[in-house]
Amino acid sequence: MLCKVVPRQQKALAAVELIRQTTTDLIRKCKEMVDEEEMAAATATAAQGGEYMNASDPSVLRFLIAAREEVDSTQLRDDLLSMLVAGHETTGSALTWALYLLAQNPDCMAKAQAEVDAVLANRDAPGLAEYGQLRYVTRCVCESLRLYPHPPVLLRRALMADELPGGYPVVKGQDVMISVYNIHHSEAVWDEPERFNPERFAMDGPVPNEQNTDYRYVPFSGGPRKCVGDQFALMEAVSALSVMLRRFDFALARPGEKIKMTTGATIHTQDGLYMNIKKRAVAPAARAPAAART
Repeated sequence: MLCKVVPRQQKALAAVELIRQTTTDLIRKCKEMVDEEEMAAATATAAQGGEYMNASDPSVLRFLIAAREEVDSTQLRDDLLSMLVAGHETTGSALTWALYLLAQNPDCMAKAQAEVDAVLANRDAPGLAEYGQLRYVTRCVCESLRLYPHPPVLLRRALMADELPGGYPVVKGQDVMISVYNIHHSEAVWDEPERFNPERFAMDGPVPNEQNTDYRYVPFSGGPRKCVGDQFALMEAVSALSVMLRRFDFALARPGEKIKMTTGATIHTQDGLYMNIKKRAVAPAARAPAAART
């Protein structure tokens, strides 16, 4: 009730409603465009035996509509906001901590930059094919998410009475908090949990997730309530980190300084993270002639 009379809360509610209405309008317009284009291309698509996808506009919204044909607009709106709004701050924080950890571990930084140079060759940024080859950089991001998970705590509400391992009773409707940070830093499930070691995840193995680590690694949660944008977020972070490592060298501006943390939806630096950044001494390979580009 107070949220409807407190001015600050009224302003927040109005902002939320504006975001929801704008997103709903975008979904409606995009659905109309997709329906029109599908009708026009139905014969050609059927003849090719493929599925509809507008390659000229591969937006997140089009992807969600194509992937969730039977889902209503409200669910699409919530999924879109989860991927875009929730993914903005989390990806930024993930990149902050990844660079912080790499700067503290120069050997890892050099190895990541060497991989980026070799994989990207004449490209400015990775495409889908290059992304799959950035195995060490991907594991650097995964390891940073282990040490600094976003969010650091998960919240679940019990649908029925239950009992947790250890004999802890849970009543129906009770909120249960799961500390991802503590799981990821536990000596019971990780060797040298405080050490930044990207290669703890096998280079020739799958990208770590909750299933192939027996739920020791849950930066995106798991089960039916798992983050809807986990693969999008990982690809975004790896791509952005690759571009930065290709162009610049990073070093801590105040080596040895203890970085204070504060937590919320993500783990932030309390007083900022200052770094010295300079253009790399060894420039990336020269661009290929325009006629030779694919």
